[in-house]
Amino acid sequence: MFVSANRRSGVFVTRPSALPQFVPTRTCLQCEVCCRFPDPDSALRPYFTEEEITCALDGGLEGTAFPNRQGSQVMLVPDPQGEGYFCPAFDSATSQCRIYAQRPLDCQLYPLALMWDEAHTHIVLGWDTKCPFMREARPDEIQQHADRVMALLDQPGVSEHLGAHPRLIGRFQEDVIVLAGLPRLTEALAGQWGGAPLHRLTLEDLPHVTRALDLSGLCGPQSLAAYSAVYHYIWNGLLAYWWMELQGAVCLFAQSPDGWFLALPPLGAGSIEAPLGDAMELLRRWNGDSPVSRVENVPSQLVPELERLGYRLTPKNPDYLYRATDLAALAGDRYKSQRALCNRFEREQSFQVSAYQAGDRQGCRALLKDWSRQKQGDGLDPFGVMLLADAESAHEIIWSQAAALGVVGTVVRIHGRICAYTFGYWLTNTTFYVLVEITDRTFPGLAQYLFRETCRTAVAEGAAYINAMDDADLPGLRASKEAYHPAMLIPNFLASRVGES
Repeated sequence: MFVSANRRSGVFVTRPSALPQFVPTRTCLQCEVCCRFPDPDSALRPYFTEEEITCALDGGLEGTAFPNRQGSQVMLVPDPQGEGYFCPAFDSATSQCRIYAQRPLDCQLYPLALMWDEAHTHIVLGWDTKCPFMREARPDEIQQHADRVMALLDQPGVSEHLGAHPRLIGRFQEDVIVLAGLPRLTEALAGQWGGAPLHRLTLEDLPHVTRALDLSGLCGPQSLAAYSAVYHYIWNGLLAYWWMELQGAVCLFAQSPDGWFLALPPLGAGSIEAPLGDAMELLRRWNGDSPVSRVENVPSQLVPELERLGYRLTPKNPDYLYRATDLAALAGDRYKSQRALCNRFEREQSFQVSAYQAGDRQGCRALLKDWSRQKQGDGLDPFGVMLLADAESAHEIIWSQAAALGVVGTVVRIHGRICAYTFGYWLTNTTFYVLVEITDRTFPGLAQYLFRETCRTAVAEGAAYINAMDDADLPGLRASKEAYHPAMLIPNFLASRVGES
């Protein structure tokens, strides 16, 4: 056992330092299930609390494995020999965990699992049939092991400790057999996070969020790029996204190292006043007096209403919106330089353009690393370097989940090597959003050519507008976006309570 401080309550709680191992070690070393994941954003990747992160770092894991040192799911690393992903603590050569003695409670529990029941009203303990050994173990032995685990979880303060980390509680899984309910833990979680169910944002939730966006009336041809579920989901590895139904509206929360905030105003058909009030009360409960409690991505049409409700509106970087036909044609003197670069690339290079396929992932990954080195070699400032590092997890999700997300991608090969790629999606049936664009900077005109071809394809499919997102306060990126002569800059605001900053 060890004793640790609960950051929110200020009291000291005791939690088990080790749970009894049920699966024999020899079986684990021959298994090909644990510690391996098909996607970088897998909801099943292990969660580490603040104390467990400290132990993992002491055990040799790199700090980049944890996007939030106060508690987070681990950032997975690509399998160098395949298309899947590993826990960074997993040694694929030996099939052993490099921090086994300090592994987190989430891993100690397995093949038992903490999860919500199907109705998402009660937390239960179950056993995971994905574990090959569990299909061979005797039911009475499984139940005896579960009873021992529940006795440990029932120790004073443990439910409160677990309740402080809702990401330890998984979604309902049909292949996990329920063994027992955990009413004390259910009560502790409700007391910490509120009575309405708090859901982790998963791929399966995106249609629900999209319907709420449609009902809100805030998603139109000239809307901010943030008014898409995909826009937020790709950052689900770096930030922890959650959603909750409040007063009939979907509230999308994001958990950052600084605290929790609303990623969008409440989404629904009715007034935002009641759900926004409830959401802000929850943020104050979770964040305390921290000014991080705020609403991001507020469109201009909501500004008068939020000011009436007592919020201060602060302008953020706007999105750049272009007429799609302008970018497809690049006609006239104002596009002379871009047109010349496109012509130069076509004249000097032998290349192939094709739709992105899952097998292109390794080539895209290699290009992203080269591109990042090129950008840093050009003297990128520290903020830009940080953005490059943060973007890696988003790109991994895009490469892995492009088809499921409805994201379309294009790759350009020169001498058989991927030298450029871009991905985008339809924000509406007339607005195409360019999500990412990466090109080898040693080929003059490649970036301009790829952007023009992306816009031409979008126009052929009905696009009237191209949204190229904001400039992230990077002067070079701002100059590049301005050089394409946007039709408008879409206003974007941050809302906070008067008296908070």
